[in-house]
Amino acid sequence: MAAPNRILSLNLGLQTVGLAEFRTTQSGGLVLQSYRLTELIADPAADASRPAQMKIAIEEMVGGLKIKPGKVNYAISAQSVFTRFVKLPPVDASQVDQIITFEAQQNVPFPINEVVWDYQLVSGGSGEKLEVVLVAIKADLLDDLNNAVQDAGLQTSIVDVAPMALYNAFRYNYSDVDGCSLLIDIGARTTNLLFVDSKKVFSRSIPIGGSTITAGIAKEFNEPVGAAEERKKKVGFVSLGGAYAEPSDPEVSRVSKIVRNTMTRLHAEISRSISFYRAQQQGSPPARVFLCGGSSSLPYMREFFQEKLQLPIEFFNALRNVSVSNHVNQEEAGRAAHVLGELVGLSLRSVTDCPMELNLQPEGVLKSKALSQRRPYIITAGICVLLILAGFWVYYWRAAQVEQAVLETIQPKVASLQNFSNQFDTVKKDMKKKQDDIAPFLQVVDDREYWIKLIDDLNTRLPDRLIWVTSFQPGYYTADGSSFTAVSMGASGDIPAGRKFGVLIKGLYLDLGPALTPNPVGVVDTFATNLGKSPYFDLDPKKRRTTPTGADWAYDYEFHLFLKKPISLQ
Repeated sequence: MAAPNRILSLNLGLQTVGLAEFRTTQSGGLVLQSYRLTELIADPAADASRPAQMKIAIEEMVGGLKIKPGKVNYAISAQSVFTRFVKLPPVDASQVDQIITFEAQQNVPFPINEVVWDYQLVSGGSGEKLEVVLVAIKADLLDDLNNAVQDAGLQTSIVDVAPMALYNAFRYNYSDVDGCSLLIDIGARTTNLLFVDSKKVFSRSIPIGGSTITAGIAKEFNEPVGAAEERKKKVGFVSLGGAYAEPSDPEVSRVSKIVRNTMTRLHAEISRSISFYRAQQQGSPPARVFLCGGSSSLPYMREFFQEKLQLPIEFFNALRNVSVSNHVNQEEAGRAAHVLGELVGLSLRSVTDCPMELNLQPEGVLKSKALSQRRPYIITAGICVLLILAGFWVYYWRAAQVEQAVLETIQPKVASLQNFSNQFDTVKKDMKKKQDDIAPFLQVVDDREYWIKLIDDLNTRLPDRLIWVTSFQPGYYTADGSSFTAVSMGASGDIPAGRKFGVLIKGLYLDLGPALTPNPVGVVDTFATNLGKSPYFDLDPKKRRTTPTGADWAYDYEFHLFLKKPISLQ
C-alpha cells in the first residue's frame, strides 16, 4: 500500500504534548511541514485532569497549525505502559503466538482481560532462543487517552509506546552507526534508556526526570510546583562542581546544585542499568551516548554526562535524515530536534516497515475499523436485501391477483359446502361434551392403576434380603420437605397450596453381627440408591436411618418420596 501524502504524529507526554505534520516525497522520504509543543500543568496533583488537559492542548495545536483533522499516529509515555523484555525457548513458528500469550498472562501485573497488550519479536527464530518485548496498558486508561485524542477531532490509526517510537527514529536517522549506542531520554517523570546494539534493543525506565528536579526546588525554596518549574526553566543548569566557580547569585547556585544532585542520582541508576544490560542481556558496552527529551535541554547537561560516563556525548538529532519545509523555522527546528524523536518515529510507521511495530489500539477503535472495512459489503448486502424484498413484493402482488381470480370461481362452491361444515361443528361439540363428562371416571381408573405401578416399582427396588418395608403412608409435605402430614386413602379434599404430595415409607433392616452382616447399613443405602432411579418419585436426600449399635438385631429407617405425578386419594 502506498504511503499517505500527509501524516499526523502526536506524542502524549505527561508534561509535554507534541503534534507534527509530515509529508512524504516521491522517493519515500519525510518532510516536516509543521510542529508544535505544548506544556501541561507540571504539578503531579493535576494528573487526574491530564486527559482533559491533553484534549485542550491538542485542539489548540490543531487550530494553531491550521491542520485539517484526520488519521493520527500517537505515542503514550513509558510511565503509563508496562514494558517487559522476555526470553523464550526456541519454538515452532506456529506456537509463537500461543507461548507469548501465556508469557503475557504470567508477566503483566493485571488481569489480561483488563489490559490492551501487544508484543514484538526482538531477536531469535529459526531454532534460536526468542527475545520478545511485551507492552501492556490498562484498558480504561487507554480509553481515557484515546477519547482525548478523538474528542479533539483526530482519528486514531496507530497507538505506539514513546521509547519504541524513539527507537524507530534512531534506526532511521543513524543507520550508519556501528556498535552499541545508548539513548538517554530525560522526560518529565522518567528517564528512558534505550540500548541499541546491531539488531538488538533493550529499554529500561528510571523514575527520575525533570519533575524530580522541580520537586527538589519547590522543597528547597518552599514554593509551589508551578513556581519551581518556572525557576528551573529560567535559571536552572547542571552545576559543574569541582574547581569551577559558583554563580554569584546564591539562589541560582542552590538551584544548580539541586540539578546536579538529581543528575548524580540519575547517573548512578544509568551505571547500574549498563551493568545489568551487559550481564543479563549479554549486551556490548555503549560506545556513544545520545541525549534527548525535554529535560536534557538544561545547560551543561552534555558536559555532566561527558564527565561521568567518559563516552562521546551528543544530542540526538531526529531530523538528521528528515527534510524540513521552508514554512518551518529552520533554526528553531534544529534546536528542538532532540525532542522530536517520537514524532518522527510515529510518522515512519505510515511510510515504511519499521523494526518495532507495536500497536495498542483500543477495542473501540478496532471495532470501528472492522466496521469501516465491512461497510462496502454491508451496503452491497443492503441493496441485495432491498432487491430481494422488491422481488418478493412483485411475486406476492401477482400471486394475490391470481388468488383473487381463483376465489371468484370457487366462492359459490364454498357457500354450498358451508351447511356441511356447520353439521360437523355440531357433532364435534357434542363429542367434546361427552369426553369432558367421562374424564373423571377415566382419571380414577388411571390413578388406581398408578398406585399399582408405583408399589410394584417400589418392590422391584427393594433388596432381596435383610430389609423390610413396614409402613407405606401417603400424605403431603411442606414446600421444603421438612414437615409431613399423613392422609388416608379415600380422603376428600385437595392438597393444600404450596405443599407436595408424597409417600413416607418406614421399615427395618437386619444386623446379625459382623460375621453374617458385615455391612448392615449398606443394604439401606442400596435401597436408597435404587429409589433415586425411580420414574415415579424423587427421593428426599435427607434419608434417615438408625445407626447399628450391636445391641439389637434390627434397626429402623424411613424415606420421604415426592411423587412426580400428583394423584387423588379419593
